[in-house]
Amino acid sequence: MNYPAFIENKIIENREELKNILSVWRFKGEKVVFTNGCFDILHRGHAEYLAQAASLGSKLVVGLNTDSSVRRLKGETRPVNNQYARALLLSSLLFTDKIVFFEEDTPLELIRYIQPDVLVKGSDYKPEDIVGYDIVKSKGGEVITIDLTQGYSTTSILHKLK
Repeated sequence: MNYPAFIENKIIENREELKNILSVWRFKGEKVVFTNGCFDILHRGHAEYLAQAASLGSKLVVGLNTDSSVRRLKGETRPVNNQYARALLLSSLLFTDKIVFFEEDTPLELIRYIQPDVLVKGSDYKPEDIVGYDIVKSKGGEVITIDLTQGYSTTSILHKLK
C-alpha cells in the first residue's frame, strides 16, 4: 500500500520487519507499550486513550484488527473504514510509533511476539482478564487500564448518524 511519506514507516505489514525494529528499541532501552483495537471511526476518546497509553513508555505499538477480524467481532456492517484508512489515521497521531495489523480475534499471538513492557486496555476490562496479561506479567511487565472518555464511542457515533 502506498502511504504518504511522513507516515509510511509507522505501518508494519510484516512481522519480520517488526522483529528488527523491536530489537533496535530493546538495545536502546526503550520501554515498549502495546495496545490494540479496531479504531474504526477515530474520535476524541481514542485520541485521549492512545495519548495516555503512549505516556506510559517511550514507544507505542498499536495492534490494529484487520477488516475481516473487525467483521467477525462487530458484524457485517463493520468496519466503516477499511484497515488501511484506519492505519493511516492512527499513524498520523504524533504519539503512535508503529501500527501492526493482526488477523485473529484477539492480539494474543501479537503480544507473545512483541513481549511489551506495558500492556494497556480500557478500564472496562479487569487487568487479569486482559488478553496477554499472563505473558506481560511473567516477564515483569505492567498491565494497566485507562479510564475511557465518557460520551465517545464508535457505536454512539454510528447511532447519532442514523
